[in-house]
Amino acid sequence: MHVPEAHDRRGQVGIGTLIIFIAMVLVAAVAAGVLINTAGMLEAKASDTSQDSQAQVSNHIVVVSAVGEVDSSSDSVDTLNLTLMKAAGAGDMDLEKASFEYISDNAAVSLKESHPAVNLTNTDGSGSNVLNSRDDRIVLTIRVDNTDLEGPGGLRSGQKAMLTIVTASGAKSLYGVNVPQTISNEKYVKV
Repeated sequence: MHVPEAHDRRGQVGIGTLIIFIAMVLVAAVAAGVLINTAGMLEAKASDTSQDSQAQVSNHIVVVSAVGEVDSSSDSVDTLNLTLMKAAGAGDMDLEKASFEYISDNAAVSLKESHPAVNLTNTDGSGSNVLNSRDDRIVLTIRVDNTDLEGPGGLRSGQKAMLTIVTASGAKSLYGVNVPQTISNEKYVKV
């Protein structure tokens, strides 16, 4: 048996093998580029989703006080005045972009700032309806005697309603309105 000498063993690289090698390197480079691009896109989507989720959790409204104006002729609450502020950790909130869902035994309506029954007033007199800091207060006035809500007579003694404030980011804040059992001879009542 003949064993080849060291000088007889030669590696040969043909042009075909070289082309296949280069093609494999190119395919690997393209695949790596696609993977890097996809990872970057997924990271951006995850970041957007986390910011949206964080806004929905943290951008809440706090009702500082709620007062009902009593119509002495009908002994009912015809107007609700809710003083609002932003919750701790919340971002800037433009209440003109918020919606106000009012639900009672007689009505279930979604209201915007443009509805005639709704009015927003900044307590500092600036005219801005944006809550920028925790010191900002905006009074939300809702005419419950509007025909879209309770109609003439408003909320009577002992009646209840639920107000949901939905910010532009989708965060929901609930406030239950409870009219006291006796409101005779009162101009304002805590609701």
